[in-house]
Amino acid sequence: MNHLDPGAERGAEPAETGRLREVLAAAAHEVTPSRVPLAAVERRGRMIRRRRRTTVLGAGCAVLLAPLAFVTLHGPDDGDRVTRPAATVSASPAPSASPTVSAPTPRIVDPGERVTVAPGFVLWLTEEGRHWTTPDMPEGQFRSVVDGNIDRTSPGVSLQTEGMDDRVLASGVYYGGEGTASVVEVASEDGPVRGKLLELPGRPGWGVWYAIAHSGVEAPVTVRDTEGRVYATLP
Repeated sequence: MNHLDPGAERGAEPAETGRLREVLAAAAHEVTPSRVPLAAVERRGRMIRRRRRTTVLGAGCAVLLAPLAFVTLHGPDDGDRVTRPAATVSASPAPSASPTVSAPTPRIVDPGERVTVAPGFVLWLTEEGRHWTTPDMPEGQFRSVVDGNIDRTSPGVSLQTEGMDDRVLASGVYYGGEGTASVVEVASEDGPVRGKLLELPGRPGWGVWYAIAHSGVEAPVTVRDTEGRVYATLP
């Protein structure tokens, strides 16, 4: 029995494989290799080297310029600078409407309350009527509004004058008008003179007016209400 060497069996190859190798080797000897494009390879190498240099230079410049840009933007004293808040723009307030000036109304006095209208001239009201004193008649005078001499259901005004050193005190009673009495105006030699009004509380329907003029006083006397309409008049 023949024993084959295992190593020999592994080193042997089929006859077909050997012939294929011989054919390929013969064909390879007949192939002429093409020329290497040396010029193209050199140009490619130079271009790659230029790109690398540009990249390195760009990165270096960026590193060098970054601190300079920081200093330029922030400035040397930026650490001590206080950032101010942006100013806020507030809308201008709308102009308010002009306040309406209300018409004057009579001064309300308590019964028996004295009102000095000039030195020596004092007025006060009671439910019965008007009281007053003058320097010539300090004991006082009285004009009733309940004795029937006046009709308090119809508008009316009375007029009485008292002489002073260089002035004239005009006064009287008004009554019966509609609305709220507001002002009184009396004629004088120097032109119209405005006076003041006194009334008791609770809208009694009558009151007392007075005015001080520098010349003679005469009719007409007109009392107007808070709407500017005639409350009562003495022609």
